Amino acid sequence: MSTVLVTGGSGFLGSHVIVQLLTAGHTVRTTLRNLARADEVRAMLAEGGATAPGNVEFVATDLENDTGWPGAVAGCDYVIHVASPFPAGEPVHEDELIVPAREGALRVLRAARDAGVRRVVMTSSFAAVGYGHAPRATPFNETTWTNTQAPNLSAYVKSKALAERAAWDFMAREGGGLELSVVNPVGIFGPVLGPDLAASTLIVKTLMDGGIPLCPPVHFGAVDVRDAADLHIRAMLHPEAKGERFLAIAGDCLSLLDVAKALRQGMGARAAKVPTREAPDWLVRIVALWNANARRVLPDLGKVRNSTSAKAQRVLGWTPRPREEAIVATAESLVRLGLLK
Repeated sequence: MSTVLVTGGSGFLGSHVIVQLLTAGHTVRTTLRNLARADEVRAMLAEGGATAPGNVEFVATDLENDTGWPGAVAGCDYVIHVASPFPAGEPVHEDELIVPAREGALRVLRAARDAGVRRVVMTSSFAAVGYGHAPRATPFNETTWTNTQAPNLSAYVKSKALAERAAWDFMAREGGGLELSVVNPVGIFGPVLGPDLAASTLIVKTLMDGGIPLCPPVHFGAVDVRDAADLHIRAMLHPEAKGERFLAIAGDCLSLLDVAKALRQGMGARAAKVPTREAPDWLVRIVALWNANARRVLPDLGKVRNSTSAKAQRVLGWTPRPREEAIVATAESLVRLGLLK
């Protein structure tokens, strides 16, 4: 078995990656900005059913400076780079998000190359694939890149696209013997392991808590966090994953109303506060005049960006579970952990 560094082990996806690596018998090291969170992460891993969660080694690093990275990657066969900034809201200036994402990825790649790591698997996003394009009937695939020059792109979308571009450019110029694979997930749902919620799981919590009376007409892809973690590990180990990117999505896009329907069907009486109707565009636009959350969805109203995971399934033998199962599993874990109102 191999020694693997997972960056961002306290996060939703990172913690599930660690659980699966431990279960498979790998030695795992993970990065935290604050080592005081180590016990919290161990508790998350135990919640996820990890084998020997106490065996994980923790190192202190930050994507915004070089301190600690040489030691973090030393002796590692692989690095799974999950950590990346995700803002609660739109930053004052887009570079507040773009620069840490891009420079953090390059910092990890340089350290991995210098330490003789075999391969880095980097978590990118569908945000680096399918934005800034005219409406299309055919699904997006790994050959497509987000047009970062398009108007009305969020800082997050730009940060993911520019960080991934920078990673591939680095590999072409100065990657040396290092290999890179990239995973591009859509919205990640599934069992949460602790109280810090990702943006996608927060959607489910807000719906379950009755915080959205009518569903805005927005669409997005969904994948279960357990399947996204599995795809990262397949990309780490499979010889044919070298130099490739892989979209992680289960089926086509679904609307927020579809998410609500899945919750009401799967959670029964516990989903009594979940909305049953969709808001018209005009109403969302009026609400957006004073509501920041409504303003953030305006560029995506009515837009459907389907993509396909056919490549991951064909090359890596990856099979995701149904998207509705991922959504219901999110809600069940929120109930189990007492995170709903």
